[in-house]
Amino acid sequence: MKIDLGPVTRLEGHLNVKTTISDNVVEDAQCVGEMFRGFEVILRGRDPLDAQQVTQRICGVCPYAHAIASSYAQEKAYNLAVPANGRILHNLIQGANHLYDYLLHFYQLSALDFVDVTAVLQYKGADHDLVKVREWVKAELASGKTYPAAPFLPRLSGKYVDDAEVNIGALKHYLEAMELQKKANRASAVFGGKFPHATAIFPGGCSQTPELDLIVTYQALIEEVRDFIHQKYIPDLVTVAKVFPEYWHIGQSKGGFMSFGLLPLGPQPDSKQLFAPGILSGANVSPVDFGAITEDVKYARYSSPTGLTVRAGELVPDPNKAAAYSWVKAPRYNGQMVEVGAAARVLVDYHQGNNPQVKKLVDHFATLAGITPDKLNSVLGRHLSRAICAAVIADFVLEECERIEPGKPAGAEIRIPATGEGYGATEASRGALLHYIRLQDHKVEKYECVVPTTWNCSPRDDKGNPGALESALIGTRVENPDEQIESVRIVHSFDPCLACAVH
Repeated sequence: MKIDLGPVTRLEGHLNVKTTISDNVVEDAQCVGEMFRGFEVILRGRDPLDAQQVTQRICGVCPYAHAIASSYAQEKAYNLAVPANGRILHNLIQGANHLYDYLLHFYQLSALDFVDVTAVLQYKGADHDLVKVREWVKAELASGKTYPAAPFLPRLSGKYVDDAEVNIGALKHYLEAMELQKKANRASAVFGGKFPHATAIFPGGCSQTPELDLIVTYQALIEEVRDFIHQKYIPDLVTVAKVFPEYWHIGQSKGGFMSFGLLPLGPQPDSKQLFAPGILSGANVSPVDFGAITEDVKYARYSSPTGLTVRAGELVPDPNKAAAYSWVKAPRYNGQMVEVGAAARVLVDYHQGNNPQVKKLVDHFATLAGITPDKLNSVLGRHLSRAICAAVIADFVLEECERIEPGKPAGAEIRIPATGEGYGATEASRGALLHYIRLQDHKVEKYECVVPTTWNCSPRDDKGNPGALESALIGTRVENPDEQIESVRIVHSFDPCLACAVH
């Protein structure tokens, strides 16, 4: 039986997932990116300082990650010496954006897979926001609409939390989380200029100087976000995990893990980082070699050569290509599929013992859930990893504020050379993000992006091996093949951003 899950909602962009079901088990899965964009083509021949602005338009959810990766690449190409304040401001902007994204993903994009929102219909309390939601849902259901009360209803059939008090609490936090997301975005905009698509981020730092009043404003906003993370986000996640313990064992990808590292502790992007970079295979971590990254296109809708490295990358769209089923390429590391994202970021760091706080949190929650750390490769593991990242980053950016030196330069003097090239690597909230730039005659000759969801939602590679999400779906048992709430929970655990994947 062949079932299309698309369009899959509560994610960024246009994703279809084609499944083949036999005896209620997913035997095959294909992730289908359904559009083409072509940002690398747009950038050819432009002033290179356009790049950190243009590439932010790849995504409205994680634009700052693209600006930072582009800035890192240009810093290498220009051989810039970055002042300490410049790197700190990059970290503050990007860190706040991560916090926003984790709250958005858990509450608005994934919680409705587990929480029974119909509990609000029996709500008898006086909370103004919940009363408004209750009356709105009632009116929507009475309207006879085909899709009432979206995004709450309709919903897939399956098991949900059955404790009314827990459901009401989670729904209240769903609404509160929107306000905290605004605060995280305001914090990013304090130094970035605006959200989305910051105007102040440049190679070598920021155009915004770190005045004391801005630092205080940023700290106050992040402190509120940090409190919500510890008092509501993490407890809600723990509650969901207790109700659905089987999801520590569902949705495992079948490859290694890769992280490019996040939030450098020194002026250079290759300084020691808050989250360490690396390739995790089994229990072994090795350094990342950007030259080992290639992109296969046998099953992608491109007629450019397959297996090209990032430096040699080409982009020739071919919408009618035989056997191709996605506009997403298939990146591989030394020919192997890897998963990227929060679970990869946490596992790569954990196995290196880089950050004591990461190790402490992983061990604490693993003991609490009765699992081993390798179970972070699962639906619940990806959710927990985001919460761990949120807790660690919130503390870090508040500490970074104390390291700012008001009155000192926040950006480097930029002189664009006639020729040059550079890689820029960071971690978007969804995982490993790589930008590459090459200059000729002071202009962009080549620009390549390899983004997180290109890894996770890739089609099969030239050898026929599935991507991370495809591999996580294959072998999953589903109760209702027509709806597959189990498969949808797996998809959402990866937090796909198809806008990025088909950039």
